[in-house]
Amino acid sequence: MAAPGHAIAATGAGCAAATAYSDSRRGLSVLVLQNGAIVCDTHKGAAEEAYELWSGTKSFVGIIAAAAVQDGLLTLDEPVAATIREWSGTPLKKDVTLRHLLSMTGGQVSAIGKPPTYAEAAAQDLVAAPGTEFHYGPAPMQLFGEILRRKLVAAGRPGDIETYVGDRILKPLGMSVAQWRRGADGNPLLPQGMVLTAREWAKFGEFIRAGGTKDGKSLVDPVAFAELFKGSKANPGYGLTWWLPHIAPGADPVTASTDIGRRAAELPRDLVLAAGAGDQRLYVIPSRGLVIVRQARLDLAALGPGADPATKWSDADFLRLLLD
Repeated sequence: MAAPGHAIAATGAGCAAATAYSDSRRGLSVLVLQNGAIVCDTHKGAAEEAYELWSGTKSFVGIIAAAAVQDGLLTLDEPVAATIREWSGTPLKKDVTLRHLLSMTGGQVSAIGKPPTYAEAAAQDLVAAPGTEFHYGPAPMQLFGEILRRKLVAAGRPGDIETYVGDRILKPLGMSVAQWRRGADGNPLLPQGMVLTAREWAKFGEFIRAGGTKDGKSLVDPVAFAELFKGSKANPGYGLTWWLPHIAPGADPVTASTDIGRRAAELPRDLVLAAGAGDQRLYVIPSRGLVIVRQARLDLAALGPGADPATKWSDADFLRLLLD
């Protein structure tokens, strides 16, 4: 890959090669910012076209948690049972922390793509002791939503999380969300559901590249922000809602869908990734000043066992084409 600081020309071979790779795999847009300036911008439709991030939405949840830490609403290592009182005194459940939820190591198993309501997530049983196993799914994010909702109400604030995120993160960043889908309970979905243009998602990426700051001001707790990008013992390749370039267990299809762990030696060590179904991608590489957005059409058939291997997405290959 290119050396740190190496410029990527908007009309250069890297942009063209990466876009061609993306287009051949249902790609809709590729947007690259280097040190805040657009250096590659290609899209099939209008630049203002917004697409769902799917599980890319999850990476906002870690930032929401870091904002709530700054606001004194919670700590990452507090027990879930401190807020979800019905978990108090229950074996296994009483030991689950918010960190476990955000790292998908809280022992909950849930069907990918089928988020429970906040209340249903709070009522779920555990299948493993907290911290021992990684289980990717929507329930931990929805449970975190119920915890934050209760904490906001207890603090005398509106319990709608979309309102909280808008006031604390989106408005300060100048971000416009085209849509944020809600579940059957009327609450905003946290495992999926946010719809953004490439440029709006890139604003979030710039915020991550800047260490959780905007114009030099921390919008979230700095210590909590740093914790988002540390893996767990159960899965070193997944932090608190962010994918990391570390070897990770690949038993579940979602973990196996990204190769940044298997090919970590080829990638910048400080790469972090927000990823969604259909290979929606937000890559942030602070050491190179890079924020990279890739959006695509979700084709469930292309994700199944009978899919053409030639159209399988590789994060490492895409980044190699873009940055070499």
